[in-house]
Amino acid sequence: MSRRPFTPKVITANHLISGDVIYWSADSCWVSAHADAALFTEQDAADAEFAIANAQQNIAVGVMLADAVMGDNGPEPVHFREEFRATGPSNYFHGKQAETASAGA
Repeated sequence: MSRRPFTPKVITANHLISGDVIYWSADSCWVSAHADAALFTEQDAADAEFAIANAQQNIAVGVMLADAVMGDNGPEPVHFREEFRATGPSNYFHGKQAETASAGA
């Protein structure tokens, strides 16, 4: 059986304490902005960094690889689900949603 070709990915999870969506950066640490995430274009590199990120169970839960593409300001989500997660909670206006709105003003 053939494997699907690898597509670019970011590593994402939820912060253990706050529940916020977080991303794995090129500096091998967790960041809050999708655009600051490392974009992995090779399976071996993604798997190696995933193992390191996934071992940080005291910081992050639900660690996973998510499809992404390189945009003008860094990696951008490919799927609606990840775009939705990247914008923050949908039940009230604060955090990432407020920061995004004030940056555009």
